[in-house]
Amino acid sequence: MTSAIRHVTIDCADAYALADFWSQVLGLPLHEEDRPGDEEAQIEGAGLLFVTVPETKTVKNRLHFDLQPQDRTRDEEVTRLLALGATLLDDQRTGDGMGWVVLTDPEGNEFCVERSAAEREG
Repeated sequence: MTSAIRHVTIDCADAYALADFWSQVLGLPLHEEDRPGDEEAQIEGAGLLFVTVPETKTVKNRLHFDLQPQDRTRDEEVTRLLALGATLLDDQRTGDGMGWVVLTDPEGNEFCVERSAAEREG
């Protein structure tokens, strides 16, 4: 027998608020029973579970998401994510269109935005 990963659990200060941010990033809904103030919140179809904990984030993530835009360019996606509340941490884009952008979510968790499949093919 083997095991399956049921959720990737993300500790945070406000489970609902952070899950709502990631729900908008991924275009996937929160679980129908999740409400503001809940200690846990889940994004349907993503396997992401957000849990409110008393400790704050203190160091760089040991695990992070690499996002690949599906219907827009990397740069358009970075602009959209910044408007949702992400923060620019490190810009690794190069003059020839290569590279990635490191952002943080509203609680300071790092994630990267890579080029779309169409940009990689072009």
